[in-house]
Amino acid sequence: MQLIQDKGIEPEIFLYLEEKLSTKLIQDALKALGFPAEKLIRKSEPAYKENFKGKSLSEAEWIDAMLQYPKLIERPIVIKDGKAALGRPPENVLDLIK
Repeated sequence: MQLIQDKGIEPEIFLYLEEKLSTKLIQDALKALGFPAEKLIRKSEPAYKENFKGKSLSEAEWIDAMLQYPKLIERPIVIKDGKAALGRPPENVLDLIK
């Protein structure tokens, strides 16, 4: 966040644990990121270990898992002009904010 603000950009923040996620929102983020849903899953989360570890899920099933367990979603995701980057490490977003 600080890296973005230091570039003079005040980001719009979506509080995904407080605001309802939708399938379309996740699909749009995945499209902007350019990778499959499973790559957005935090495999260190207890919900992953308890419910999904070792399972092979379809794209739709991974998206459903993120809707059911939002903490599974790797974050932060920075989206700008139809492109996106994961904010870990923070330097990943530099190409988006040039």
